[in-house]
Amino acid sequence: MVETITTGELRNKLDRDDDFTLFDTRDEESYNDWRINEAVNVEYSGSDDELVGDFDQYREELDEDDEIVTICATGRSAGMFAEYLEDEGFENVETVDGGMESWSLAYDVVPIATKNDDVVILQLQRRAKGCLGYLIGSKRAGKAALVDVTRATDVFLDAASEYGLDVVRVLDTHIHADHISRGRELADDLGVPYHLGQPAETRDPDVEFDGLEPNETVSVGPIDIKAVHTPGHTTGMTSYLVDDEALLTGDTLFVESIGRTELQFAGEDAKSGARVQYETLHHKILTMPDDVKVLPGHFSLTDDGEYIDVTPGLPMFGTVGDIRTGNEILNLDEEEFVEHMFDNLPSKPPNYETVIATNLGEYEPEDEDEESELELGPNRCAATEDSVVADD
Repeated sequence: MVETITTGELRNKLDRDDDFTLFDTRDEESYNDWRINEAVNVEYSGSDDELVGDFDQYREELDEDDEIVTICATGRSAGMFAEYLEDEGFENVETVDGGMESWSLAYDVVPIATKNDDVVILQLQRRAKGCLGYLIGSKRAGKAALVDVTRATDVFLDAASEYGLDVVRVLDTHIHADHISRGRELADDLGVPYHLGQPAETRDPDVEFDGLEPNETVSVGPIDIKAVHTPGHTTGMTSYLVDDEALLTGDTLFVESIGRTELQFAGEDAKSGARVQYETLHHKILTMPDDVKVLPGHFSLTDDGEYIDVTPGLPMFGTVGDIRTGNEILNLDEEEFVEHMFDNLPSKPPNYETVIATNLGEYEPEDEDEESELELGPNRCAATEDSVVADD
C-alpha cells in the first residue's frame, strides 16, 4: 500500500535536498501555471485511472528502489499514479496528502531578532504562495497580536501557543487581493478586537473593524504598535511600526521589490496611484532610521516555484538603510518612477477581483474547495517579476 506524507515532510525533504524524484500528475496547463520547482510533470487521469503523460523518459532513469514522491491538485490522481508505479515494480513510492491545495498552506515559522528582549516577532512564511504573516508578542505580558492572518489560522494560533502567548488583537494591513483573510473571523472566535487602518473605509468594506487612525498606537502588553498610513498599493494600506524597530509594510515595500498600485488604481487614476506610492515610500518609510527592519507582507516566487532573493525558513527582511540604497526603483526620480510602475507589469493575481470581494464581505465562497481554488498560485502583488535589488 502506498504511504502518504504530509506537506511538512515534503518541505523537509526539499530543504535537506534529499535524493528523490517528485512527479506532478496534474494536466500540463495547471503544472505550467504553478508548481513546485523540483517537480516534473507526468499527467495521470484520476477520473479515468489512465496514464496520459510520457513516463517512459523517466522510467529508464529510475531504479526500483529509488525514492519517488507524487503530488497532484488534491491527492487523488497522485495517489493512483503512486499505485501504478508500485504495480510497475517501484518499491519506494509515497504520495503527498492533500496535494497542491495542502502545499499552498504549508508554513515556516521564523523568529525575527529584536533589540528589546521582551519583544517577540515571528514571521509566518507561506512558502508556496509567498504570503507573510506575523505574530507580535510580549514575553513578560504573555500577550500577542496576529497580523495578516490567512485561512491557516491553526498555524498562527499554534505559534502563539508555543510561545505561551494569548492573542489579544488581530490586524490586517489592508484589504488583500491575493488571499482570503481570516482576521475578522479569528478575532470573533477569540473575542478580541479586529483592526484595519481607518483609511480602509475608502474601500467600503461590509466587515466590522476597529479602525486605527494614522499614527494611532495600540498596545500588546508594554509593546506599542503604531499605525502608519502608507497608501499606494491601496488607499487604505496601513503599515505597523512595532516598538520603533520593525515596520510591517504589508504590500507597500518588499525585500526585493515594491507593491504594485494598479489593482485598485486603474484607468485615469493609475498614475495618480503611483504618485501616491512614491510619496509614501520616499516621505514616510525611507525617512525612518536606517536600522528599522522592513518586514513585508509578501515575498516573490515564480510560477515554477523559484524563490526570488529569499530562502524559505530564513528571516525575510531588510533595513530601511539597505533598501534605500539597494532598491533600484527607489533611486528613480518621481516621473521615472511613475512610468516604471506601468512598464512590464506582471500578470494580475488570479481571481483577484473575487478575492477582494470576499475580503470586503461582498462575496462568500461556496465552500473550502472554492476558497482553495481562488487562492491557487503564487501571489503577484509586486510591481516587478524580478528582483530590483542592485547586485553588489
